[in-house]
Order: sequence, then structure tokens, then C-alpha cells
Amino acid sequence: MSNKAEVEDKEPVNEQAIANIYGAMRSEINQLHSKITELEMEVSEHSLVIGAIQPLDPSRRCYRMIGGVLVERTIKEVLPAVQRNKEGLEEVISRMNEALERKKKEVSEFEAKYKIRIRKSDGEVKDDGDRMEGSAQGVLVGPAGAKNE
Repeated sequence: MSNKAEVEDKEPVNEQAIANIYGAMRSEINQLHSKITELEMEVSEHSLVIGAIQPLDPSRRCYRMIGGVLVERTIKEVLPAVQRNKEGLEEVISRMNEALERKKKEVSEFEAKYKIRIRKSDGEVKDDGDRMEGSAQGVLVGPAGAKNE
């Protein structure tokens, strides 16, 4: 990890290095977004379970998967645990959303610093700012996930 921090602290030497750093940053954003989506699905599943077992008799038997083992419990024992898990997942999602926003801000600052524009797949160029006239040069990179050839 310290090697990555050293690379980001130094000024990139050429356009390829800038593009590689930018690609890694975009990849991190995509990974965060994917993980958030996955956790939101788990929260949804927890909500379904809570909704299904809450109105039932607390002494009724139910089964819960713990570490790959199906364990017999009562609803009275399982419901609070499922609710705690759901709250924990929601807290993790909240922190990951904050991290995602920080990373998006970092990427937009990086784009502004190196005048990065995104090439669309049909050859058009996405330009967030006004077109600058003169000799200002920027780095042009392909869409995230596209392979450089």
C-alpha cells in the first residue's frame, strides 16, 4: 500500500502514467459502487426476513444460517440479531457512500488538474468544462473498462 501512496504523491511523468492512475481511481469507484449495491441487496433481504417473521409468535421455531451451519432457534432469539445485522449493514453502506463521494471528488480534482476528457465509445469526447483555446494540452483516456491497445 505504501508503494501506491508513493506513486500518487509524485507527479506522473507522462500521459500513460496519468492514464494508469486515472484508470485505477475509476476502478476503485466502480468497486465501491458494486460493493454498496451488494450490501443494499443484503439489507433488502434482511428487511424481507424481518417483515416475514415479525408478526409471528416469538416462541415459534425458525432456522438461521450461521457460518454455513443451519441452526434451530426461536423467532425471539433470531429477530433482534437480524435487526442488528441490518442496522450494521446500513451503517457500513453509509460510510462507503461517504468514501465514494470523497473518491469522486478526488477523481474530479485529478481530471481538472490534468485536463482529462473521456472518450466516448462512438468517438465523441466528453468535455465537462468550456473548450479552452490555445496551447492547453490535456490527457485523453478511453471509457473505464476499455482496454488500451
